[in-house]
Amino acid sequence: MGVGGDQVSAAPAKSSDSPPISWTGPRSALPGSVGGVITVVGLRSYPVKGCAGVEHVAVDVGLMGLAHDRAFLVVGPGGVGRTQRRDPRLAVVRPEVVGEKLVLRAPGFGEVSAVVDTEGPRQDVTMFGDPYRGIDQGDEVAGWLTEVLQAPSRLVRVPPEHHRVIEGPTSGVSGFADSAAVHLLSLASYRQLCERIGGAAVPLDRFRPNIVVDGLPAHGEDDLRHCAIGPVRLGFTRLAVRCAVVQVDQTAGTRAGPEPLRTLAGYRRAKTGVTFGTKLSVITGGPIALGDELVPDQV
Repeated sequence: MGVGGDQVSAAPAKSSDSPPISWTGPRSALPGSVGGVITVVGLRSYPVKGCAGVEHVAVDVGLMGLAHDRAFLVVGPGGVGRTQRRDPRLAVVRPEVVGEKLVLRAPGFGEVSAVVDTEGPRQDVTMFGDPYRGIDQGDEVAGWLTEVLQAPSRLVRVPPEHHRVIEGPTSGVSGFADSAAVHLLSLASYRQLCERIGGAAVPLDRFRPNIVVDGLPAHGEDDLRHCAIGPVRLGFTRLAVRCAVVQVDQTAGTRAGPEPLRTLAGYRRAKTGVTFGTKLSVITGGPIALGDELVPDQV
């Protein structure tokens, strides 16, 4: 069993003809649309909720999303989960899964690593007020996180028996993600937002998607009800409601002003809040890679 527990392990990298996408650079560095084909141009997992993402050329997808995605949660006193909403410094912590180990790094703080405990005692944790269980990952990691975040912190992992159902048109299970297991975003949506903002538009990494596709029109992802990427089948659960996290500089771990939330609020406000991107549940898992085609309306 790997670090992701009941999630499948990350697939080995394979070659791809898909152009690389810039998560942190200007939108001019992004590839253009690919005719009538919808193509996967970005893949990222976030092993520790709120911390930096890990880019993939190829990755396996399980029922709880990309391998290891949001399998870990940083908690404060009383087991209350930390997120970038209140703890933007989480963004400077860069996780890496190496076999059975989780390695954490941060500028100026070196690194810490631990063999992931999947069998230890469970403890109560909360996320957005809802109760869950987590497996504590030890004092060394806790001390390191406390120093980096400048606040008492510990790290817990989703236990193997974790079964959190996210309801929607397509319901599914999820780890410590905000809601459904997979967050998908179209490059055209991002380009349109950047044009509306003007000037120095915000980097793509502010939105923390798992899958970025090119070839859909702006906000075409809103209309995906079912889709396939190779053997993987995904179904619509809900739109992605945006919050203050998109205002956090993902490199510096600091709040960076009103954009893009201010502009989004002017044209993407719905009953549920300001939306941007879509949340999908996994119907069937399997490997996906950069350059794969997304086929809409497949079950």
